[in-house]
Amino acid sequence: MSKIAMRRAWFQVHKWIGLILAILIIPISVTGAALVWHDGLDALVNPARYATSGEALVAPRAYVDAARARLTPDDRVSRLTLPEHGGPVMVTATRPAPASGPPIRTMVYLDPPTAKLLDIADSRAGLVRTLHVLHGSLLVPRVGRQIVGWIGVAMMVSCFTGLWLWWPTVGKWARGLRWRRHSDLDTNLHHLTGFWVALPLFVLSLTGAWISFPAFFGALVGQAPRGAADRAAAARAQPLASPALALDAVVARARAIGGGELRSINWPTDRSADWSVTFSAEPPVTVTVADAGGVAAPVPARGQGGVARLMRRIHDGTGMGIVWQTVIFLGGLIPAILGVTGVIMWWRARSWKNALADRRGARREPAAAE
Repeated sequence: MSKIAMRRAWFQVHKWIGLILAILIIPISVTGAALVWHDGLDALVNPARYATSGEALVAPRAYVDAARARLTPDDRVSRLTLPEHGGPVMVTATRPAPASGPPIRTMVYLDPPTAKLLDIADSRAGLVRTLHVLHGSLLVPRVGRQIVGWIGVAMMVSCFTGLWLWWPTVGKWARGLRWRRHSDLDTNLHHLTGFWVALPLFVLSLTGAWISFPAFFGALVGQAPRGAADRAAAARAQPLASPALALDAVVARARAIGGGELRSINWPTDRSADWSVTFSAEPPVTVTVADAGGVAAPVPARGQGGVARLMRRIHDGTGMGIVWQTVIFLGGLIPAILGVTGVIMWWRARSWKNALADRRGARREPAAAE
């Protein structure tokens, strides 16, 4: 195949990926950009839960007791999360869901120095939660996650073909960095922003596909993630109604092994009778404490997520610094720009081809009449 034929083939692939998926890529990209600043967005929408009086912390038991005073008898505490850089303490409570659905989770937000109630909310409701679901599954039940994953695969192909088409056919590659390669603003914008976002967008698409298809990608790196049935069962796990160990004893046993500041505690469930306690460190240290017997043991780094956890951090920017978070933010906005400009370019080319066909037809008619 000649270079011209190859270029035409890649152009068709690139064009139809953009046209077919534009309406899906834009909401995924925009919500991804917004969720980079998850905490700031949540604070903007729900200012009451971030109206803290300081950063000093009290004993974990005080937060759990304050939360239980506001919960229903059916609610069981499942997690305590302590803030690392300001913000509220969060206590998560779980209650059985009707039929076979996942449990209902309630989030209780507390003031760190006083354990005073700031807010209480259903984890399934709210703007930020809706953005998460839209970004991760397009609000499509059951198969939405797989749809988003395949869109990520298509976007990786689009990044590759876009770079191929961006590369100048004449002269040095640096010519491609010029702004005015074409007479139209949207075409220049499409070519130049597409070049600068291609590599970050490829990484974000790869990590997004990884999150959607953990079994496939996990097998490539020798890590076997939980199957869909295991994940569903874990999501339905219920915290134990009356754990054998007291919370203070759990923290004391875990602290004897883990270093750094206490960050989170997960309660034992009907699927796992171990407490899980995480301390801030680099990387974070997680310690399990058996509810029966109180034996504490550190969780190996591989057991804390490994490559899969790294892929998720790269994708959402958690703990990756302001530079990469800004790149992710732009990597979410620019695909929306590329989608709009791509459609405009296609429509203009279509109109131009139709006009050209009309002119040719008009010329043939007089010739045929003669």
